[in-house]
Amino acid sequence: MRLHLAAVFTGCFLDLCFGDPRWLWHPVCGIGSLISWLEKKLRNMFPKGEKGERRAGLWLVFLVLLVTGAASGAILWIAYFLSPYAGFLIESIMCGQMMAWRSLREESMKVYKAFSNGDVEGARHAVSMIVGRDTKELSEEGITKAAVETVAENTSDGIIAPLLFMALFGGVGVFLYKAVNTMDSMVGYKNERYLWFGRAAARLDDICNFIPARISAALMIGAGYVCQLLYGIRKKGNPYSGRNGLNIFKRDRFNHKSPNSAQTEAVCAGALQIQLAGNACYFGKLYEKPTIGDPVRPVEYEDIPRANCLMTVTYALALIPVFLLFLIII
Repeated sequence: MRLHLAAVFTGCFLDLCFGDPRWLWHPVCGIGSLISWLEKKLRNMFPKGEKGERRAGLWLVFLVLLVTGAASGAILWIAYFLSPYAGFLIESIMCGQMMAWRSLREESMKVYKAFSNGDVEGARHAVSMIVGRDTKELSEEGITKAAVETVAENTSDGIIAPLLFMALFGGVGVFLYKAVNTMDSMVGYKNERYLWFGRAAARLDDICNFIPARISAALMIGAGYVCQLLYGIRKKGNPYSGRNGLNIFKRDRFNHKSPNSAQTEAVCAGALQIQLAGNACYFGKLYEKPTIGDPVRPVEYEDIPRANCLMTVTYALALIPVFLLFLIII
């Protein structure tokens, strides 16, 4: 247990320092390739229509989890069998690859840097790399909102949830979580192609993220107060409001078809005193969505680093209980 928690912290440190180096193969790419390959095979094996596609989707979930769990478990078992230190090293690398703090910050800040240079098209291209919606017609405000929403939502999916699964279930647990998360991002759409085929993956992702999303929201509420204090609680024009983050969370946390996505998004919108969400286009089709938050002030591209500050403080708050557990075990 001591080595396991040490591997969790080392993995977080590796992500903090290196993120996801482009030259290093990432396990999520392998999981994604497995999902694509299995989708083609299973669609050919099962008949078209609701019943056949539902069964194919269930088999997709089962096989992806089986292969991911077996592969990651075998790697860790062999490493720890050879040496506790080899196991610690491998598990640290595995944990580091599953954390997304640095990559999320870097990719979202590319949008900010483009805006800072007056390059709206560059900002539009940068945000298209991190969101699933159509970005061609987005205004400057729309681009900024998309970046802020991605940071807010992925604070749970890409940071807090993986951290929880690592701390509780180790390298294998976080690999299984990422497999579920990747399936949802690839086949969990409510469009004609994936409505039935991706239903099992989407539901499982909702289940796996139910508790982490709410823990993330609670931590982000605390982060809102911390950021407000760090900025200067009496300073005129303070963009942060911890109390408003709590109020908007209470009111708008279910303003999304997913039971989890609006949890942190509501806190972020409230803490930054802006309005997020609303209608968006996906694959050329307009989807009507409720707004989240109130337009206390207009959205501006400075809100991107502000959202990243919320994300980072939320992450730091999440590490505290894990560190205390580590100290108790030592």
